[in-house]
Amino acid sequence: MRPSAEHPPRARPRPDALVEGEGVLFLDRGWEAVETAPGAIESPDPLDGLAMRPAQVPGTAAVVGPGAPPEAPEHGVRFDGSDWWFRTNFDADPAAEGEEVILELDGIATVAEVFLNRARILRSASMFAQHSIEVGARLRGHNELAIRCHALTPLLAERRRPRARWRTNVVAEGNLRFFRTMILGRAPGFAPGPAAVGPWRPVRLRRRRGLGVEELVLRTDLQDTLGRMTVTARLRVLDGGAPQRVEAELSGSSGSHRAELALAVDERGVVASGQVQVPNVARWWPHTHGEPALHRVRLLVDRGDGAAEIDGGRVGFRTIAAGPDGSQDVEANGLDLHLNGVAVFARGAVWTPVDWLGLAPSDAALREAVETARDAGMNILRVPGTAAYESPAFHDLCDELGILVWQDFMFANLDYPIADDEFRALVSAEAAQVAAHLAGRPSTAVFCGNSEVEQQAAMFGLEPAVGRSELFYELLPRALDTAGSDAIYVPSAPSGGDLPFRNDRGVASYFGVGGYRRPLSDARLADVRFAAECLAFANVPVETTIEELAPGSHGELPIHDPAWKAGVPRDVGAGWDFDDVRDYYLESIFGVDPVGLRSVDNQRYLELSRAVTGEVMAEVLGEWRRPGSRCGGGIVLWMRDLVAGAGWGLVDNRGLPKAAYHHLRRALAPVAVWTTDEGLDGIVAHVANDRPTPLTARLRVGLYRELEQRVGEAEEKLELPPHGGISRNIETLLGGFVDAAWAYRFGPPAQDLIVVTLEPAESGEPISQSFRFPAGRPIERESVARAGLESSVVAGDGGVVGLRVRSRRLAYGVRVRAEGFIASDDAFSVEPGGERTVLLRPRVADGEFTGATLSALNIDGTVRIAPPGIEP
Repeated sequence: MRPSAEHPPRARPRPDALVEGEGVLFLDRGWEAVETAPGAIESPDPLDGLAMRPAQVPGTAAVVGPGAPPEAPEHGVRFDGSDWWFRTNFDADPAAEGEEVILELDGIATVAEVFLNRARILRSASMFAQHSIEVGARLRGHNELAIRCHALTPLLAERRRPRARWRTNVVAEGNLRFFRTMILGRAPGFAPGPAAVGPWRPVRLRRRRGLGVEELVLRTDLQDTLGRMTVTARLRVLDGGAPQRVEAELSGSSGSHRAELALAVDERGVVASGQVQVPNVARWWPHTHGEPALHRVRLLVDRGDGAAEIDGGRVGFRTIAAGPDGSQDVEANGLDLHLNGVAVFARGAVWTPVDWLGLAPSDAALREAVETARDAGMNILRVPGTAAYESPAFHDLCDELGILVWQDFMFANLDYPIADDEFRALVSAEAAQVAAHLAGRPSTAVFCGNSEVEQQAAMFGLEPAVGRSELFYELLPRALDTAGSDAIYVPSAPSGGDLPFRNDRGVASYFGVGGYRRPLSDARLADVRFAAECLAFANVPVETTIEELAPGSHGELPIHDPAWKAGVPRDVGAGWDFDDVRDYYLESIFGVDPVGLRSVDNQRYLELSRAVTGEVMAEVLGEWRRPGSRCGGGIVLWMRDLVAGAGWGLVDNRGLPKAAYHHLRRALAPVAVWTTDEGLDGIVAHVANDRPTPLTARLRVGLYRELEQRVGEAEEKLELPPHGGISRNIETLLGGFVDAAWAYRFGPPAQDLIVVTLEPAESGEPISQSFRFPAGRPIERESVARAGLESSVVAGDGGVVGLRVRSRRLAYGVRVRAEGFIASDDAFSVEPGGERTVLLRPRVADGEFTGATLSALNIDGTVRIAPPGIEP
């Protein structure tokens, strides 16, 4: 079956553009599925004689049960190698007079046919296409809907033209370039399976009576303090009662504002258009820099003999530019995002599916995942070209929570056949749909044509221009222009410079520190302008995740075990994986022999391995965030593991934060202090106040010898403006030379610990704290008694438990473990004589606190904390 679209997808109104009284029936119950040999069944008729299994829709073949296959890499081949049939029955009457019934299918992976009451109504050749089909005359009370997903393996084996001009090891089968489907699940090195097959997005039946919304386009702009919302609504009149008057209403923190829209009639219906103006409008900001103010939109339709209300969803008002004056040449100078005229250091992670198997997470799971990113101080998430377009619910959350979205079109690494007419038509429709759905959202900051296509061609030895396809330089940006998008467009990531992977031009995929095992100093040497992805490490998960990998391992599974290696990313064909990358930094940062250590003390090896990747990431992002850097931001690869193990994720496959997450959370906080080692110029402290309000605080510096004895101290009162920051050399604060970086080395270091603290102007918990070790990180262990590490339980609300952690000497890399609870901070350090308060949040409602333990990298043993009223 050749990829084709019998019913080409068309742009639909936003899913939240709902006419009052309009009926929507979600077809999400009673589904069943069966796997068959390719081509064995051509119609739904034989399904009655087959043993079908319960299925989830939205969902994929990977969650068909019972007996759903495990999430093992080899199952990716199986899913593509078979036809999969999905079927359900539902009750719905034919359309009445003045009514139409639309069957909406938001996504089927990948080459598919849809049958209603045994008649084929759709052929689809794209996982990403959304379809709307008028079915009112086909309904008959009790109905059957069946979907056939064709086996992809035999289609991939067909010989196709034109031939690819380059190869990639990202996928095993180069002919994937002809098919609009997800690379994740078909990428042997980092996401080998299962492949996505099935109706992975919602299926709905929409009944329209009297009036229907064919299209609703809302676009906002700002002129000084004046907000303007432009409205274009195409309405279909189904019963002859044409609208007499249409008003647009916008309400929110800027008050309520209305405007009457002009009406025009054409062969497709009634077009209502106009503009609503909002003086002194509340602006939408990324959460790190302000409030993400949203405004509700309604259309009020007067039809003479009745009224209708249309819910238009929410909009936000903001300006966005790639540089301070809006004229930044992105391909030359990278991204320097300015929101509402304010420079925003963009920091975040590459997004991965929350429900990796079924691709249909619950609303609660999706919210928790996006909030986890927000709570880490991230203000941008990249939806990568190797994955799939995210749901409207995801983008609603980013709008609400103030997180920018870097949206790739779903193209990655391959030489796509844009000269093929059918392929061109398919991707043109896809681009129009994506642009229409996302262009008006305040969170949509960047559209990117593809992931690594230009880089792949150039690294294959071809002229760089070969990778600069018409698809990415003409077709996609034209779709965005047509949709009225104000987001910044990047043709490819990486791109810019004489070769697309030059770090000091355009946007980069920076893995100098990381996969290429460069020293930390390379983060400055590379002069990265913007890292669209960076800092990939095999981040070691918490002990409970390792126990899930290998029950009975007590969280100490050796990294050479096959169960461990199944979760570790690698570059196909390379003689190393990302465990080896982590080991390189374990040796260079901590000065230990990784192989020797794990051979005799695997637990200690895992403890240090958990810490090192987060410390490296925090150091690099601090280097890029400092005021003197030309870097506009960095996006870590990636947010969440697909399977249990030491993957690239900052959180594991269950959403539990790893130690690396907490290191980044502190480094990326909107109000933060951090330090950089400037060599002979000493140690410099940097303070950022990204918040929209002034900051009054104290900057305190403490120098310690032998990790306990204070040998120097200074402080300065700070008055930082909104969206401001400063840098201070600590020797200037101290009033004299102390060889803070131990760079001159006239003798032994005068101090082995430097603590820089940002404190409230009055008393209270530190706002932010930075630890610097001029003579090396202190990983020699001492007893709990000598360190003086202790903790007590403090009162909390709503099941939350507070721990007050104190230490007489430095406690370095403190870990908090409490069964069934997630700590607000972990892998942190406690200043000599200082204390910290950590909150423990139950993972499930009414979770009972049964105690906790504390440990630290430089302390031998643990501290046990009993529940209140129980002796430890």
